[in-house]
Amino acid sequence: MTTPPRRPRCPARAAASRRRAAARCAAALAAAAAAFAAPRAQAAEVLVAVAANFAGPLARIGEAFSAATGHTLKVSSGATGKFYTQVAAGGAPFEVLLAADDETPRRLLAEGHAVPGSAFTYAIGQLVLWSRTPGLVDGDGAVLASPRFRRLAIANPKVAPYGAAALQVLQARGLHAAVADRLVTGESIAQAHQFALTGNADLAFVALSQVAVPGRAPEGSLWRVPPALYREIRQDAVLLKAGAHNPAARALLDHLRGPAARALIEAHGYALPR
Repeated sequence: MTTPPRRPRCPARAAASRRRAAARCAAALAAAAAAFAAPRAQAAEVLVAVAANFAGPLARIGEAFSAATGHTLKVSSGATGKFYTQVAAGGAPFEVLLAADDETPRRLLAEGHAVPGSAFTYAIGQLVLWSRTPGLVDGDGAVLASPRFRRLAIANPKVAPYGAAALQVLQARGLHAAVADRLVTGESIAQAHQFALTGNADLAFVALSQVAVPGRAPEGSLWRVPPALYREIRQDAVLLKAGAHNPAARALLDHLRGPAARALIEAHGYALPR
């Protein structure tokens, strides 16, 4: 039996079929690409100025924030007073300020550099006297009145709230004049901590968060300074004018108020505002 000859396929129909298949494939690829990109389509960067004492906790908080939202943080850490000067002069692009006090955000709001109604307290700092040497610092801070140290590091009290708190402690104990010639001043509390960490100072007034690692006992020796000896260190966050139209900046401030961030803040040695 002979097989009947196959009918030749119309070239025009074949081309049209290929075009339709190609169009369907392109549409599917476009849809897949859009689906993949959708969660990150609104992702943005936030420029954050953070007080030096909170740089470590913010790194942990930033990881969780980025994982949850896709937004990323570009962080500069330093002394709160220096950030104020930069923002007030109009030369800083920061969108969010995480200060080491509540006075600086209030000033920025009053001077029109921050978004009204955006400030809130995210942490209450705890001041400690710390040494890398075990046993040097006693549980009552009596070492300050002794000759057992050569250098005591503090942050610059003119620009760093923790430095101002350190001076208040020395004055409350009547020791400021006695230790004045043994003081070394760091630009920020991070530098004061570095002086003690490297042995350039025997003691340093620092934030508990700088020497307390969650889940581990602090190294060296320390005295948790009673809060009655210094003005409460209420650390406020504020949305700066540069971030007013950046949803990611507002999302970061919302995240700081959330339970996950608050748990991390407390684990790093801060008290939480009520």
